[in-house]
Amino acid sequence: MKIVVKIGGAALENQSTLRKCVRSIVELAGDGHRVAVVHGGGSALTRALKLLGKKSEFINGLRVTDAETRDIALMVLAGIVNKSLVAALGAAGLPAVGLCGGDGMAFRARKKHMPGYDLGFVGEICSVEPRWMEAIWGEGGIPVLSPVALGSDGEYYNINADEMAAACAAACHADTLIFLTDVAGVKDAGGAVIPYLSTKEVGALVADAVVAGGMLPKLEACSHALHKGVGRVRILPAAQAEELSQFYFAKLSCGTEVICA
Repeated sequence: MKIVVKIGGAALENQSTLRKCVRSIVELAGDGHRVAVVHGGGSALTRALKLLGKKSEFINGLRVTDAETRDIALMVLAGIVNKSLVAALGAAGLPAVGLCGGDGMAFRARKKHMPGYDLGFVGEICSVEPRWMEAIWGEGGIPVLSPVALGSDGEYYNINADEMAAACAAACHADTLIFLTDVAGVKDAGGAVIPYLSTKEVGALVADAVVAGGMLPKLEACSHALHKGVGRVRILPAAQAEELSQFYFAKLSCGTEVICA
């Protein structure tokens, strides 16, 4: 099977959680699955921006990105975060190859438009060339993708990592897309985790402000992936990453599975 795993920035920050995620990914690949990893890194980027005297502003879960912020994002996300994850996977026993969207023109972007706002150098994926991932899989490696992509104007764009993961999964015809995150799953108005959530129900949760912030682009990404043919999509707490290997073979007691309806 082809499996795309997105690791959120919070999981990357906690070494114990990161080791658990990496072990599970290596186990999946060792079982013969073709696994691609897409990572975030928002916490590391916010920290770097603060050190350089820049404030972070978010609109509907997306970071407003001027040219300087974009350059710092490229440095942090395609640099230290990506290469640290490549090193962690290598230490766990399998070779990994780090890429950003500009490498091999793997992910092309266009400026993301949001009515009433200018997000700056925030992009959305408009095309994907999956042959580089296929080449890495063919050599027994794990592609590790950072969420920056190149526009037709020659500019790099900051991409929401959830959207990047969905585009990756759709382009390579993945059987499964799994989001490893720092929350237990999608929660209802009473704070209880929703085990199964249809794409139709997502709209009502957004309209009622039950979900907001970073969960908005995540659920949009889930819906996009399912409508583009990805078999299954689930949001799992990274602290329980060991459940990854059981995703297709057992009923999981954690997280939220998003289903197409």
